[in-house]
Amino acid sequence: MAFIHSGQIEWHEGELSMQKKLHVPHQDNPTSPFLTPHAAFLLLRVPLLAMGTLDDAGRPWTTLLGGEAGFVRSLGQSIMGIKTLVDPVHDPVINVLLGGKHEGGIQLQEKDSRIWSGLGIDVATRSRVKLAGRFVAGALGNTSAQAGAEATEAQIVVRVEQSLGNCPKYINKKEITPTLPMPAPVSTKLPLPAEAIKLLAKADIFFISSSHGALNMGTNDRGGSAGFCRVLHNDHTGTVLVYPEYSGNRLYQTLGNLQTTPKAGIVVPDFDNGDVLYLTGTTEILIGNEAAALLPRSNLAIKVQVEDARFVHNGLAFRGTSKEPSPYNPPVRFLATERASGVDAQNKNDRTAYAKLIKKELLTPTIGRFRFSVSDPEVAGRWRPGQYVALAFEDELGAGYSHMRDDDPSSLNDDLVRSFTVSSSRRGGTPEDEVEITIRNVGKVTAFLFRQNVRAGLEVPLKGFSGTFAIHQHTDEIVPFVAGGIGITPLIAQLPDLDLGRIRLIWTMNMTDIGLAIDTFQRYPQLASSTALYLSGAAEGGQELQTALGQHGAQVCKRRLAASDILSIKGQPGLSTTWYICAGPKLRQALLLWLSDRKVVYESFDY
Repeated sequence: MAFIHSGQIEWHEGELSMQKKLHVPHQDNPTSPFLTPHAAFLLLRVPLLAMGTLDDAGRPWTTLLGGEAGFVRSLGQSIMGIKTLVDPVHDPVINVLLGGKHEGGIQLQEKDSRIWSGLGIDVATRSRVKLAGRFVAGALGNTSAQAGAEATEAQIVVRVEQSLGNCPKYINKKEITPTLPMPAPVSTKLPLPAEAIKLLAKADIFFISSSHGALNMGTNDRGGSAGFCRVLHNDHTGTVLVYPEYSGNRLYQTLGNLQTTPKAGIVVPDFDNGDVLYLTGTTEILIGNEAAALLPRSNLAIKVQVEDARFVHNGLAFRGTSKEPSPYNPPVRFLATERASGVDAQNKNDRTAYAKLIKKELLTPTIGRFRFSVSDPEVAGRWRPGQYVALAFEDELGAGYSHMRDDDPSSLNDDLVRSFTVSSSRRGGTPEDEVEITIRNVGKVTAFLFRQNVRAGLEVPLKGFSGTFAIHQHTDEIVPFVAGGIGITPLIAQLPDLDLGRIRLIWTMNMTDIGLAIDTFQRYPQLASSTALYLSGAAEGGQELQTALGQHGAQVCKRRLAASDILSIKGQPGLSTTWYICAGPKLRQALLLWLSDRKVVYESFDY
């Protein structure tokens, strides 16, 4: 495949600096240097694209385009096309990229092409993909007769030089519907008008673009509870915004850009009425004491000195209906000045759901099954197989604020909220007021759970249930599922609802995890005959365990899964063209390449 370039994208000095400051262990940059097949597949399904670029003064701006799936698509060879209604007059990104080319005039970039970045996002499913590259060409069509004097169809072609699946942690679900924009400018001056301040007070998401000089860019979202972005000043002294940086995937790509080039472009959409606020300004990264002094209970925050702004009525080609809030959203963190003036109300909920540990089973030395009772299912929400549960361990493991923690430096930006895949099933006999998880002991929180004695009565706040990783079986189709070790858990939860004779399970694991496979086959004997196990490593008593597996009827291969295995399985008759994956990042990345000609469904829990 000619468009797939070899080589790896390295971290730049700003990203490395932020990772060092925040004590992040070394990791390879997971960004791909091309438009991956999975990213191209996802782009066909996203109704929104946040897009950023730099103006002639080197200032970043961001816009939000779209309204319905299909307006963005891959054109091949890492080239991407966009066709949608835009505001050519007031939208700063369209101004920069298309340069006022109206009614068919084409803007071409032939030399030293302008950099751009994007975030394709489906807020209904929390799916998203980051993109970056170079602008190729674009044109504005005739003004829409229906959409008002200012709305125009734009066609934009860009080259994608970077793509990366992204963390869905703080996205509040919304249902997006297209509409006809009729943009009308309200203000292009500072301070911001009262309507713009009201929008910031209710916004639960905005999109931010940043750059590493003029070399490359990144666009991402920031979300939380409504009003998470605070206004420090908005008067003759200037307009300054502050927002907390919550714990995420710990790549710090946006902050790395802000470290080298402290400028950001932000777009704040109003999903209710289509109003939109465009901002650009300089940034300051606040860490530790500096963050906590300005925004109490924060270890990391960003201060934005707004230098230019545009507020437009009805400038967006979509509306959004609020659905499920993210269970990860912490309460709004108010500024120290707001707390001093009595504004801090912290939105405390008198009813909090708790999860109480009632049963623990160790399946292997590092894998265990934990059952919790739910104190208030109405508040927590009703779980479904294929979802995850978010549990908060701050009260148990938090040490309060500290500037340095030499014993555990990585905890400085850790909110101690963890998501675990639900492994229980309604039809499997789990009551509505109980939930079960099957987890590996891999970190601070899981180690704490593995140490627990059930009789101690551990209770932790339950933030909620979310996720939509549902397996669908169509008549006469065999459904392929690839699991990496503990990645079997979402399938386990759904097995009682599936025809096990029409499942093709490809399961890779280390020899030390065989106990999980034996436990699964004991609970669901029919699954074994549909399973191919790929075992690597060694374990004490491994031969006896393999013999036990063979007695269950599973196909056992003492080697790693290879591309040839997937190719062979793809050719089997009756196999669905939709594959389900739950695996770690490296295996998942390999599988997405091997299955580039198939529809792949997975949910990333790389939080």
